[in-house]
Amino acid sequence: MPDTFEEFVVARGDGLTRFAYVLCGDHQLAEDLVQEVLARMYSRWPRIEREVDQPEAYVRTAVVREYVSWRRRRSSTESAFADVPEPRAVGDDQASRQAQRDELWHVLAVLPRSQRAVLVLRYYEDLPDAEIARVLGCGVTTVRGYALRGLTRLRVMLPAEVTP
Repeated sequence: MPDTFEEFVVARGDGLTRFAYVLCGDHQLAEDLVQEVLARMYSRWPRIEREVDQPEAYVRTAVVREYVSWRRRRSSTESAFADVPEPRAVGDDQASRQAQRDELWHVLAVLPRSQRAVLVLRYYEDLPDAEIARVLGCGVTTVRGYALRGLTRLRVMLPAEVTP
């Protein structure tokens, strides 16, 4: 574990930014989220290191909570579907896989923040529901409800070949 805050940021900053990117789907917003959280933690870092068993998990939790509650999200990055996209023929080439990933990102961006956070924590971070509930500060049943509604919306909006 790094000894100072600066060492922690150098060692884990890129990983935290990638994690934030998976949450929000926007590089600049991901950097802003991580910067905002780290700026708040800078003055409290000695206490965090002393009192928290896993400082990185603590920081990731703060990033998720910042993402879920952030009110300054630009409306220009949000888009809604007027119609459900028509299924495409799925090939096994790189272009088809990239198109599927792009479509999944687009649909994820439409989900409410809490649903998206639950899906990212469940399927990207591979966290159990109890841990997700702790990170989001809600109950396990709430986490399951967010996951159910988020997956249902993904299934409706994505062709069967792309559905996770």
